[in-house]
Amino acid sequence: MKTTTVELASVSRWYGNVVAVNDVTLTVGPGVTGLLGPNGAGKTTVLHMIAGLLRPSQGTLTVGAAPSWRNPDVYRRLGLVTEHEGVPGFLTAWEFVHASATLHRLPNPAAATRRALDIVELSDVERRRISTYSKGMRQRTRLAAALVHDPEVLVLDEPFNGMDPRQRLHMMDLLHRMAGDGRTILFSSHILEEVEQLSGTVQVIVAGRLAASGDYRHIRRLMTTRPHVFVIESSDDRRLGTVLMHQPSVSGVELVADTGLQVRANDYGTFTRALAKAARDADIRLTGVLPSDESLEDVFSYLVGQ
Repeated sequence: MKTTTVELASVSRWYGNVVAVNDVTLTVGPGVTGLLGPNGAGKTTVLHMIAGLLRPSQGTLTVGAAPSWRNPDVYRRLGLVTEHEGVPGFLTAWEFVHASATLHRLPNPAAATRRALDIVELSDVERRRISTYSKGMRQRTRLAAALVHDPEVLVLDEPFNGMDPRQRLHMMDLLHRMAGDGRTILFSSHILEEVEQLSGTVQVIVAGRLAASGDYRHIRRLMTTRPHVFVIESSDDRRLGTVLMHQPSVSGVELVADTGLQVRANDYGTFTRALAKAARDADIRLTGVLPSDESLEDVFSYLVGQ
């Protein structure tokens, strides 16, 4: 299979005075790339521009060296699965995927439909109406329709929404196999664990800007070594605070009325290991340990600052 690269150079998109995507430059090549960011960060806008559904207000965007905007031919090499379902429940999976093959004017729509349904492992239920399918099965039906013309690029917007753990694992395995065939796969998610399990390369979008880009392990280290704030409850908060002040991983301790002990740590892993040992050695019982700043927005704000 021919490999295709997606490139964005200083791309922005605005709606009136609202800037949805701001000066984003990135390259997506063969393999699986995760587009990570909190809800409303601009991920869907980026994907829609790649798919040619939106025009960049500024900058250049190409799929295989050709612009996607006002270029229907881009769909010869690109398959798209949007976030929101648009699958008619009265159709069977065969009918839905076959319609996609026909729209692509493939020389043998039936053979292409068979191949796509085999890839997503729906052949045994292909004649059932889609309205009887589970969420995961409907997602696989949509993926089959996007794959029916054997595209080199696959763009997926929140593909795991509504899936149970088994369905997610099946979809992840499928995407890994397709990436192994040389496809360029870009998927968006606001769930850190999904990206960690599926993608080695990450593009982090925050408030329309590219906050971090590159190998997931490097970005993960930035996330886990950033300062963390914990609220701790114990059998003796005052004495525990005194003990923790001597820990190298602790940069600050504060006793907060009606809340407990607030501890600022420099390293998540080092502190959590040291906390258990320090409490045990001091014969103090821990009754609650809660990270107070663990939302994705907090993590991404830290990345932006870096």
